[in-house]
Amino acid sequence: MKYLRLILLAVFVMFLQPASAQNDSLVSPEMQNYIGYGAIIAMMLLFLLALLMILRTFKVLTKVILKSQGYTNQQIAAELKPAKAEAKPKAQVWNKLLSLRPLSEEKDMIMEHEYDGIQELDNPTPAWFMVLFYSTIAFAVCYLLIYHVFGLAPLQYDEYKNEVAQADAAQKVYLSKAANRVDENTVKFVSDPEVIASGQAVFKQNCAACHGEHGQGVVGPNLTDEYWLHGHKIGDIFKTVKYGVLSKGMPTWEKQLSPKQISDVANYILSLKDTHPAAAKEPQGTKEEDNKIAAN
Repeated sequence: MKYLRLILLAVFVMFLQPASAQNDSLVSPEMQNYIGYGAIIAMMLLFLLALLMILRTFKVLTKVILKSQGYTNQQIAAELKPAKAEAKPKAQVWNKLLSLRPLSEEKDMIMEHEYDGIQELDNPTPAWFMVLFYSTIAFAVCYLLIYHVFGLAPLQYDEYKNEVAQADAAQKVYLSKAANRVDENTVKFVSDPEVIASGQAVFKQNCAACHGEHGQGVVGPNLTDEYWLHGHKIGDIFKTVKYGVLSKGMPTWEKQLSPKQISDVANYILSLKDTHPAAAKEPQGTKEEDNKIAAN
């Protein structure tokens, strides 16, 4: 008991020391953590030791009680360590699973017919094999009815077409979202006929009233020559369409058109260069000699 008290006192001190340590303590925080972990491990070992001592005490008490009731030492040992039940031989378990019969019964399983001195045993088919066999038949019947008779589920080719259609739809959604992430800093010129056609449709619906159906200029400036008021690059045109020029009557289209539509109409405007439409308005702005369509 004296040593047990010393151990408990040491553990208590180790727990108390990190809690009462100040910032100016000579023990570093890392060392305090090690001390705390050591204290926890010591407590766990002490707890395990206490459980072993209690178990030992119960065994001693059991022996004393049984001895007082007249049990002999052999009987007490038998009570404390009961005999284990006999395990089934592994061979018997294996034979049962595979529906096999012992070798001693082979003579009773020999079939009547023989050929060239060769005889055959009438061994039954294992139960697991029969279950598996009939399960495959049931699966085949269900598959035939579901896929080929009633058409409750698509066949492989139909499933492939459905997945391709879903992938195409997902790709279109992704591309539409990606196209609308463009702005005046990231827009690029493209000569794709679909983009130009889309931009032309937007232009005729929203811009033709001021710039003319062919970009020749009406109230707004001519968009087919080499003269520009607010920059000739694709990013400049995108910015002008997006934010407008309110001082000159050019409205902002940021809320009416999507970034994709603004990009398309900007590309269409650049494609109008040198088209020379009839009744073109006089040039306005600064002549841009290096008017490179793809530049920005």
